Amino acid sequence: MTEQDYLNQALASMHSGQWFGFSSKDQSYATLIVHDSSITKPTEAEVNAKIQELKDAEQAAIDKKASGKQKLKDLGLDDAEIKALIG
Repeated sequence: MTEQDYLNQALASMHSGQWFGFSSKDQSYATLIVHDSSITKPTEAEVNAKIQELKDAEQAAIDKKASGKQKLKDLGLDDAEIKALIG
């Protein structure tokens, strides 16, 4: 995922609906605008924390998958059997 993808996903997870946009093609915190007057623009620190949370969750999923595959190998399954089970 690109940094812009993380930014969009982080913002989308903060509130429902299309509450935000960007004032230019450069999608960054600096160009973030809020379309919904009932929503306060999150701070850059809040957005960065949410982005890090998403990255950490993604890495945790990758790590768990690798750990699970290793545990199956430790039980004696070969790569073909593991792929048949989990892809």
